[in-house]
Amino acid sequence: MQNTHINNVLKAYSTVSVAASVIQGSGLGPACYIVAASDLHVSHTGNVIIKFADDTYLIVPVTDSATCQDELDRVRQWAADNNLQLNLKKSKELLIMSRGRRRKTVIVPPSCPGVDRVTSVMALGIQLNDRLTVTDHISGLLSSCAHQMYALRVLRAHGLSTTSLQDVYHATVMSKMLYCLPGWSGLCSATDIARLDAFVRRSKKLGYCHPETPTVA
Repeated sequence: MQNTHINNVLKAYSTVSVAASVIQGSGLGPACYIVAASDLHVSHTGNVIIKFADDTYLIVPVTDSATCQDELDRVRQWAADNNLQLNLKKSKELLIMSRGRRRKTVIVPPSCPGVDRVTSVMALGIQLNDRLTVTDHISGLLSSCAHQMYALRVLRAHGLSTTSLQDVYHATVMSKMLYCLPGWSGLCSATDIARLDAFVRRSKKLGYCHPETPTVA
């Protein structure tokens, strides 16, 4: 239902039928999805489903790779039962292979029909690749932070004080760098940490970051 009021006078009135159980972008959407997804479970014991807000992740170990199609069909049926639709174009498959020192023949399981197999996925704001490293995440993070530095230069050009500029830096750039840090810091290599610290040192040199800000490490 949509109403338009001007000076407390009804100007327009319309009704629209809703054909979905969860309205995208609504305030009740996340809560409705949590209720709807409460009965979404795996079909096979060895597999795991992780649900967060409206994101769903299915984890299947290599020993149960033959059950992937069954699990996908289970999710598709659950969606149909809840007046939803599984969007295969937005569904991605990430195959994480062991890369030890010993080289041995690995039989790669077939991909799920209709689902693209990718080398990295964005999981809750973290770019996770098939090597279980965060190098891709760090590259994307630094690129995004570099773009935000342009906004800081504009603010400085318009006369923003150094103290206020540093406050904006910590509220935007630094908070973006540290977002979900416990989730990916353990996968950082020494090179990844050095890249982050180099960015912070450059920010201090330019006057955007407070000189006493500790290193990322």
